[in-house]
Amino acid sequence: MHLPVDSTLLRIFIGESDRHDGRPLYEAIVLKARESGLAGATVIRSPMGFGATSRLHTAKILRLSGDLPVIVEIVDEKAKINAFLPALDGMMDGGLVTLEEVTVIRYRHGGAGKGVV
Repeated sequence: MHLPVDSTLLRIFIGESDRHDGRPLYEAIVLKARESGLAGATVIRSPMGFGATSRLHTAKILRLSGDLPVIVEIVDEKAKINAFLPALDGMMDGGLVTLEEVTVIRYRHGGAGKGVV
């Protein structure tokens, strides 16, 4: 799959304990993104953060949180990201979503096709 030079980054900020249809929300988002044919998705678990309520979520030993911050990142063409947003809207009860215009530089195994696509 070739991504264009100009792409869109969809970044979804949620909590580790957020759920959708009985599974972790981050997992449901990634599976839906795959089903929708998006280029790829990555889940990042953070050791610390806070959101709209200003409640601190941390992985420190003395104060172990069961709801650490999670970020799901998806990069694809703007039209494909925009088409995915209604599905995402139906999955989220809370959280934050950002969109950024990005330039994609794609690397392949063995160095073939290295550079901007």
